[in-house]
Amino acid sequence: MKYLTFLIMLLFLTATFAQDRSIEADKTVVTTHQVIIKGKTIPYKATTGTQPVWNEKGKAIAALHFTYYERSDIRDRANRPLVMSFNGGPGSGSVWMHLAYTGPKILKVDNEGFPIQPYGVKDNPNSILDVADIVYINPVNTGYSRILDEDTKREVFFGVNADIRYLAEWLNTFVTRMNRWESPKYLIGESYGTTRVSGLSLELQNAQWMYLNGVILVSPTDLGIDRAGPVGAANNLPYFAAAAWYHGKLPADLQAKDLDDLLPEVENYTINNLIPIMAKGGFVTKEERANAAKMMARYSGLSETVILQHNLDIPPSFFWKELLRDEGYTVGRLDSRYKGIDRMDAGTRPDFNSELTSWLHSFTPAINYYYKNILNYSTDIKYNMFGPVHPWDRTGDHTGENLRQAMAQNPYLNVMIQSGYFDGATQYFDAKYSLWHIDPSGKMKDRLQFRGYRSGHMMYLRNEDLINANEHIREFIRSTTPAPGEPAKY
Repeated sequence: MKYLTFLIMLLFLTATFAQDRSIEADKTVVTTHQVIIKGKTIPYKATTGTQPVWNEKGKAIAALHFTYYERSDIRDRANRPLVMSFNGGPGSGSVWMHLAYTGPKILKVDNEGFPIQPYGVKDNPNSILDVADIVYINPVNTGYSRILDEDTKREVFFGVNADIRYLAEWLNTFVTRMNRWESPKYLIGESYGTTRVSGLSLELQNAQWMYLNGVILVSPTDLGIDRAGPVGAANNLPYFAAAAWYHGKLPADLQAKDLDDLLPEVENYTINNLIPIMAKGGFVTKEERANAAKMMARYSGLSETVILQHNLDIPPSFFWKELLRDEGYTVGRLDSRYKGIDRMDAGTRPDFNSELTSWLHSFTPAINYYYKNILNYSTDIKYNMFGPVHPWDRTGDHTGENLRQAMAQNPYLNVMIQSGYFDGATQYFDAKYSLWHIDPSGKMKDRLQFRGYRSGHMMYLRNEDLINANEHIREFIRSTTPAPGEPAKY
């Protein structure tokens, strides 16, 4: 009898604990909290969990994990803005802006963004939750989001335009479920997320009949806007100057200048002198080439010799290796304030991305702790900081043009770009160039704006920029929310 009882218990425990590791398609957890923002107590409700992606037959083929923050002392949500937030990669979870920028909690880092222990989170006194509700979405295979139907082809999710199509449909369902159709709506995307939200701006209008008030592009990609060849090569110089200035590698007269005074000088030289010189290629005169190398050396902290060895076209990866080579360090790709140590000083590129290693150091413990202990969301699924989404179909990227069309069709729609001066991957001057070329007619330039910060790709990790960048979003939302009865017309 004792043996039979033991066997029954063993079978019960086996059935209880030997389950497949999977995530439910449609389940949420709700918690209540409060945070002090700008000196005022803001109560809010957090809803986190999954909402399905359905195929054309209504079958759930994926579960998208999201976290939705809703200020709970608002009675009428018709005038309450909704911000829909995406990160990039394209295989990256929404953790970055969620837990370091706009959300009610931020991770524990020092004032410049470097990891500290013990890990964890703290209140964000600069969150935009005082002026807008926010939802953070993890596309398929990022964060806790997963494919549910093994028969569904990966091409349904993993590509520029596939990504935009299924996410637009998902957002329609989310806005309907949360009863937010009356609200002013905004998209914010970081890095590849800017490709995503630029495409979504038009897809939401044309396929879901959802019109936006604003799109915020944080450290934007090229958005399908062509700058290959001499333009792309020359456009590196303002970023080189910013990074060299930060590390004290410029001549004394330039080093004495404030960054806000230095960069316009370098930008002016790049546009008016360097691009025309580089456009001549191998037929540039020796005098022009020598003068260009001299000026590039002056603005970049590199030697004339290495610049000439590269025919004036310095790859950013070489710059990251070369700038501090004499000190035994490399500089970071996404944020060149960060230093790295390579196995050898020789070489043409760093062994690793020093900034990304630092960020994963602090973000990964924080997000795993936060969901389980603060939002009461438990799962055995791993939170994918970077998930398997490759091969990613990058063909047909016309997202910059998509954004222009969306703006042209919708007089309410405005765009703001936010960039860090020390970002060597999605460089600030490339972002300015994209801003200039989103609308070649110039008829909508009063609805396009640029904001720059003294940090890198994730400018918000530096406390001063966290404060300023969130305030710029507040200003953007307030200025693009029309007065009652104000029509959308030209």
